[in-house]
Amino acid sequence: MENTEPARVLDEQRLDRLQHDAFSYFLQAVNPVTGLVADTTRENSPCSIAVVGFALSVYPVAVARSWMSRADAVERCLKVLRFFRDSDQSGAPDATGYNGFYYHFLSMDTGARVWRSELSMVDTALLIAGALTAARYFTASTAAEIELRELVELLYRRIDWRWAQDERGVIRQGWKPECGFLHYVWQGYNEAIVLYVLALGSPTHPLDGNGYEAWTVTYQWENMYGYDVLYAGPLFIHQFSHAWVDLRGIQDRFMREKHSDYFENSRRAIMVQRGYAERNPNEFAGYDDCCWGLTACDGPDRGMPELAQILDPRHHLFGYAARGVPFGPDDGTLSGWAVLASLPFAPEIVLRSAGTMLDRYPGMLSGGRYTTSFNPTLAPDAPRANYDTGRRGSGAWYSTGHFGLDQGILVMMIENHRTGLIWQLMRGCPYIVAGLRRAGFRGGWLS
Repeated sequence: MENTEPARVLDEQRLDRLQHDAFSYFLQAVNPVTGLVADTTRENSPCSIAVVGFALSVYPVAVARSWMSRADAVERCLKVLRFFRDSDQSGAPDATGYNGFYYHFLSMDTGARVWRSELSMVDTALLIAGALTAARYFTASTAAEIELRELVELLYRRIDWRWAQDERGVIRQGWKPECGFLHYVWQGYNEAIVLYVLALGSPTHPLDGNGYEAWTVTYQWENMYGYDVLYAGPLFIHQFSHAWVDLRGIQDRFMREKHSDYFENSRRAIMVQRGYAERNPNEFAGYDDCCWGLTACDGPDRGMPELAQILDPRHHLFGYAARGVPFGPDDGTLSGWAVLASLPFAPEIVLRSAGTMLDRYPGMLSGGRYTTSFNPTLAPDAPRANYDTGRRGSGAWYSTGHFGLDQGILVMMIENHRTGLIWQLMRGCPYIVAGLRRAGFRGGWLS
C-alpha cells in the first residue's frame, strides 16, 4: 500500500544529535587497555579491525565538535596504535597479523585471531585509512602527537602489498594460515578503491604492474531505471571509499571514458535504490521513494520460531547478507543508517528520506543510534515480541544491538556533508595523492 503521509525533512538539530549519538558507540564499545573496538554491542563481540579504522577517523571529528578533549582523543589513538605496533605478526593461527596485514576479527582482550577469520586486505586498508586520518589531524609538535604520527608511518610502511597480489596483479581478498590465500580476488566494482589507493601509494611495498587497471576491467556498466551506472547492488559499496577519499570531480581511465566520476556514480546509485523501492517488485511493506536503503547488514532469519509462525512459506530470509538492487538479495530488510550515510551525494533527497523513515519507524533508533536493519513486512500488525536477534513493534521487525561499521560511516559522511573535514585531511595526505595519481586519477582538486 502506498504511503500518503507528508515527508518529514531531517533538520540540522536532529542531524547533529544523530551524529553525536553514533559517535558515542566508540566510547562504549572500546577495550580500555588495548584500545580495540568491538564489531558490535552484542555480548562477546570481538574486535573488527575495520571498526578500529573508523574509530581513528571519528576521534578527530569528536575533537572538532568538542565532544571529547584533544588529549583524550590522542591517548585513545596511541593506545590502539601501540597495540598494533607490538602485536604478533608471525601469521600463526592465534597471532594478530602477518606481513603488515591483520586478521579480520581479534580478541578484544589479547588481540589474538578469533573465529578462524581471514587475514583481510580490505579491512587492513580501512584500519590504515583511519590511522592516516588521525595522523593528518593531530599535527602538533607535542611528544604524544609526534609519537602518534610515527606509529602510523610504521604501521603503513610495513604492509607488503605486493605479497597480496595474484599473477594478474589484482589484490587477493584474504589469507589463512591453514590454507594460504583464499580463492577470491577483488573484482567487479566494490569498496576497494581506498584499498588500491593505499596499496599504490605505499612508500615501501607498492603494487607492481597494472593491478588497478586489471581490477577496473572487471567492472559492470549498466543502465538501470534510466540511469547509466557502474553497478554495485549494496549501498555501502557506494559509500565506504568516499568516507576518506574526496572523489568529486576526479576521474580514472574508466570514468573518463564514461564521462562520469565515482561521486556522481554514487548519486545515481541512490536514484536506482529509490527507483527500485518505488517499483517494489516483491511487494514488501513500506517501500517507496522515501523508504529505501538496501545494503550489507544483519537481518531476520527463518530459524527464529516466532517469525516462522507468521511467514509466508515463499518468503526467504537471509540473516546477515549484502542486500542490493535491483538483482537482490532482497527480503524486505532495509537499513536507515545506509540512507543517512548517503548524505553528501544527494542532500535534499537523503534528508527527506531519513526524516520520513524515522517518523514512520521510530524503532529503528535504539538509545539514539540506528539499529543495523528493520523489516516492515515481518510484523506490521503483530504484537510486540522479543527475539534473540530482533524485536517487533512500531510497525516493523528491528535488529537489536549496534554495529560499529554503521556508526562510523554515519559520523564520517555526516561530517563530510557538514564541513568536509575528513576529505580535507586526506586531500593533504601525500600517500593518498600518490596512490590516486598512480591509479590514473586526474582533474579536479588533484590538478
